[in-house]
Amino acid sequence: MGTYQISTREARAQRRWYIVDAQGKVLGRLASQVANILRGKHKTIFLPHADTGDFVIVVNARGIKLTGRKREEKIYYRHSEYPGGMRLTTAEKLLAAKPEFLIQTAVKGMLPKNRLGRHLFTKLKVYSGPNHPHAAQRPEPLPLSS
Repeated sequence: MGTYQISTREARAQRRWYIVDAQGKVLGRLASQVANILRGKHKTIFLPHADTGDFVIVVNARGIKLTGRKREEKIYYRHSEYPGGMRLTTAEKLLAAKPEFLIQTAVKGMLPKNRLGRHLFTKLKVYSGPNHPHAAQRPEPLPLSS
């Protein structure tokens, strides 16, 4: 049985909570900046193989913007694993039904495709309205560049 050693930088990482208001923000730009915060790339102790990132709360997901004609033309695919089970949904329908899913999918696509990426994704909390249950963590507003 091998030993598991935590990276010293990962152990020293100070976990902070940030809150982002998605009202009027462009989806891709917001997702890339949130993915960098989750990954910890904004810190001097960043390691590509370690979790040095922070927690991010995204509120007002319903107010996200899509540029161009993506709202009508962007298609999200899912499959039921049965023959002929492909389901297609436009971004407009998803924004009306599950606005959190759009942000979660965009951020998840920008994280590593391994167990680290799956762990980092659990630190993202997305809510369609302005309310969230994380007031006890005292989240700080995250200033995002446009």
